[in-house]
Amino acid sequence: MKEIKFFNTLGRIQEEFKPVSEGEARMYTCGPTVYNYAHIGNFRAYVFEDLLRRTLKFFGYKVTQVMNLTDVDDKTIRDSRKNSMSLNDFTAIYKKAFFEDLKTLHIDPAEYYPAATDHIPEMIELVQTLIDKGYAYQAEDKSIYFSITKFPEYGKLARIDMENQRAGVRIKTDEYAKDSVADFALWKAWDENDGDVWWDSPWGNGRPGWHIECSAMSMKYLGKTFDIHTGGIDNMFPHHEDEIAQSESANGCRYVNYWLHCDHLVVNGEKMSKSAGNFFTLRQLLEKGFTGNEMRWVLLSAHYRKKLNFTFDACEQAKMQLKRFADFFLRLKQVDGEGGVCTCTLDMLAKTEDDFAAALAEDLNVSEAFAVVFALQRDVNRLLDQGELTKAAAVAVLDVYRKFDTVLALFNIDAVKEETVPPEVLELAEKRREARKNKDFATADAIRDRLKELGWVVEDSPDGFRCKQL
Repeated sequence: MKEIKFFNTLGRIQEEFKPVSEGEARMYTCGPTVYNYAHIGNFRAYVFEDLLRRTLKFFGYKVTQVMNLTDVDDKTIRDSRKNSMSLNDFTAIYKKAFFEDLKTLHIDPAEYYPAATDHIPEMIELVQTLIDKGYAYQAEDKSIYFSITKFPEYGKLARIDMENQRAGVRIKTDEYAKDSVADFALWKAWDENDGDVWWDSPWGNGRPGWHIECSAMSMKYLGKTFDIHTGGIDNMFPHHEDEIAQSESANGCRYVNYWLHCDHLVVNGEKMSKSAGNFFTLRQLLEKGFTGNEMRWVLLSAHYRKKLNFTFDACEQAKMQLKRFADFFLRLKQVDGEGGVCTCTLDMLAKTEDDFAAALAEDLNVSEAFAVVFALQRDVNRLLDQGELTKAAAVAVLDVYRKFDTVLALFNIDAVKEETVPPEVLELAEKRREARKNKDFATADAIRDRLKELGWVVEDSPDGFRCKQL
């Protein structure tokens, strides 16, 4: 099995991937908080995680992926009450929308999508273990908190200087300031803001804190130690840091071997926010006329550890590039030259596959992988222009692109079909060909302009021409 290297946030170095079980990759990916439609910043992380999953499968690993659905927290309770809906009915709307959006972006389904509200017993059991081991305590507000002073390694992921932090501060809310290191809530005692959302527990009615959810669910589906945990860089602290503290304290062993975090998505170089008017859900972009494939292209276009600058120019570029590839695949399907595949073509394809795999194996270097994909397109188009590609060779090229697409999930090669050309367009194209043959270039150019007005262009080739819609 080919060596893969990932940049491990825990050590801030690139490391060879060595799974707990040979040939298997077990990964936990932070999923959505289902209180609204997911925005493109969220999907930047989900597409990165899909690239990771598909790459592992590309290299022959059996992947077990868990993506949680946070359906109980401060936001879901707040907004369900604001809409006078039960928590379950409210979150069901956004769970359904989330799975629809995943399909739109061709994101491979995870093996498990555990919802927090379905795993309350596991969370209560984990909290009790932390109490029994002396890592957690019940405060005067009846909530249960994790004592960070009891876990000397706290801060090892985010690299926090613990000596200069205030001790004894408690944080009950699910999310808190990035520079606030404090005891965090494992179980929140019920208060009036929770309405009818509560569960019975040994410590009274209440609900779990956000951080304990992921520890309990990952442990159930992946074991006490698993291979990869991912998320956006904003999840590193406090969420992932707190996960490590409570999981390793409860289990007495390492929680996760490889931490992978993707950087932020910005819009036109600025932080995305509703107040700035640059906040977009996937659905809003589809309403503007873009497709899921085009959005996936944009979201894949930068290395996951670099900021991704989202622009509408980038969306238009994605549209153009996908159209060019569709035309390229159609051109390959129309090749009918006789003969086999020459050695030079076989060598070119083998090297291309090796280069593509090498790029992915180097910490998911998608930019280099795209460079390989474009280079093959350029080289094969040159062969097509020269009439040097046989049908067998064209089939081999298409097969290589199908392999690429098991990872990129952009091209949908087998759905590419020849466009139906109107008789009027075909007639004009034939007249243009005759005019060129007779060296009547003025007439040929006039016909070309007329075709353009009709929304068509003619591509000449050694064996004729092809009409293509603009």
